[in-house]
Amino acid sequence: MKVTAFNCSPRKNGNSSILIKTLFSVLSACGIETETVQVGGTPIRGCTACLLCKKNQDRKCAIGTDILNSCVEKMIESDGIILASPTYFSDITAEAKALIDRAGYVGKANNALYRRKVGAALITQRRAGGVHAFDSINHFFLASEMIIAGSFYWNLGVGKDIGEVNEDKEGLESIKVLGENIAWVLKPR
Repeated sequence: MKVTAFNCSPRKNGNSSILIKTLFSVLSACGIETETVQVGGTPIRGCTACLLCKKNQDRKCAIGTDILNSCVEKMIESDGIILASPTYFSDITAEAKALIDRAGYVGKANNALYRRKVGAALITQRRAGGVHAFDSINHFFLASEMIIAGSFYWNLGVGKDIGEVNEDKEGLESIKVLGENIAWVLKPR
């Protein structure tokens, strides 16, 4: 079993990274392999609606000049997909949106590549707006026919400055429970 997280924050070691590490500590303790891919802060362009992924059906986006195709490969090989993003004006980062639009289209154009994989959104927010960002990611999972794992509250942490999310005890506990639930779904019974 493997879970890959895509950190869509331009702050490589910021609050989104802290939530990923919190989640991964639980998954690792359950014997699940984990990997983080840094998407935020890297050049990744949006979808151009060229439809070549549908025509070619080669599990790739025709735009081969950025990290998207390697992200798609990681998604295909993973049993669980985590998308982490800070909240920017009540939504996800531009990098997260580009990843969703392009990877989502490649997945749909190639016979639902992510069908029945487990998905979870991790959101950080300064004060508010995180629920809309959470929904944006979950819409990608639902449209991709994935199974969304949840916790006792939305998977979000509150914190503005780097490291401040560590003060959100309830948020961190929610992420730990999320990890337990992801492990429960992935582990054979």
